[in-house]
Amino acid sequence: MSRKYKMIDLFAGCGGLEDGFLQSNRYNDIAAVEWLKPQVNTLIHRLETKWNIKDAKQRVLHFDIQREEELFSGWKDDEFGENKGLDYYVKKADGIDVIIGGPPCQAYSVAGRVRDENGMKDDYRNYLFEHYLNVVDRYKPKVFVFENVPGLLSAIPDGTPITKLIRDGFNGIGYEIVDDIKKYTKLDASDYGVPQSRNRLIILGIRREIVDDPQEALHKFYNEFLPKYKVKHKKTVEDAIGDLPPIYPTFDKEKHKKKEAYTIPNTKITWHESRYHSIRDMKIFGMLADDIESGRNEYVDSKVLSKIYEEQVGSKSPIHRYHVLKRDEPSTTIIAHLHKDGNRFIHYDPKQCRSITPREAARLQSFDDDFDFLGNRGNAYQMIGNAVPPLLAKKVSLALAELLDELI
Repeated sequence: MSRKYKMIDLFAGCGGLEDGFLQSNRYNDIAAVEWLKPQVNTLIHRLETKWNIKDAKQRVLHFDIQREEELFSGWKDDEFGENKGLDYYVKKADGIDVIIGGPPCQAYSVAGRVRDENGMKDDYRNYLFEHYLNVVDRYKPKVFVFENVPGLLSAIPDGTPITKLIRDGFNGIGYEIVDDIKKYTKLDASDYGVPQSRNRLIILGIRREIVDDPQEALHKFYNEFLPKYKVKHKKTVEDAIGDLPPIYPTFDKEKHKKKEAYTIPNTKITWHESRYHSIRDMKIFGMLADDIESGRNEYVDSKVLSKIYEEQVGSKSPIHRYHVLKRDEPSTTIIAHLHKDGNRFIHYDPKQCRSITPREAARLQSFDDDFDFLGNRGNAYQMIGNAVPPLLAKKVSLALAELLDELI
């Protein structure tokens, strides 16, 4: 029987990263930290119903990681309720082996820096990794997995590259990360079976004292263990969502007033329901999808799409607002902004005239259909877009378990 490793999940979100680690059957959940309530509720529900963790309400710490002293020793207040704190769970488990997680990525993303007039220099999220580092320093796991966006490679919030701050920070507490972050840590989820082109950094850190040559072990993880879990054939959008019941527009002006704009599919699968779209948008979506389906491809150029937006909506946009997902390719990157705008995630079927449902987005992120999202539709889209694809997490966790089996 394979050994199981004990883990803590920081910045857990709804639990995509954690779910993948648990799917590998090589890890035990000790505790998780998350401060947004819908995400906390969703993670608790998943741990209870899928993984039979009876005390999930206690193990999932609903708290602000910036309040470190209370995070460790426990708290009791109006906003976050009460909990015994991380120290209690780590001591109860007799230490931990792995810390996983990644601080919110908006402040590291190139798009985030473009949108912020000060280039995100004052954004507190730039420095949340310091709290991750402090948790690692306190509990001294054998390894950690730090996940983030590729924009981190170019982020310089205070004049020093964030990658140097991270390397120096972990080096100072006895951990090494791979010598060339840019070369080794960038993974495309579609290479690992996720039906989506999604580039992410997976930064593995190893405690120096558990291995003679940390760099050799790190190179082995990236060069030997991880590549074994790549797929030969990438999954497409249609592979992922093609079997879900179709949802058609009614084009009924009376029903539009009631926002009953689409048919309700006959399925027990949760969150497979379309958001509201105006008749104008329905027609645009159908036209754009049909253009691709027919092979005419008259509307695929960004300038043409911007012109359509300007003509139909009556306002200019610096970027084109429409994108139809290609049926026979992996999806473009599912993003949290999907909860505000679905125009860049239009279903490939011209008859459906809509953006993708939360369940379709979840499938493109490799969430199982029995993974339910608690909260409203906006919460669901946001959780899904911010998550680490569970299938990618599973592959990373299996490669990591192989490395740990060799090291320990």
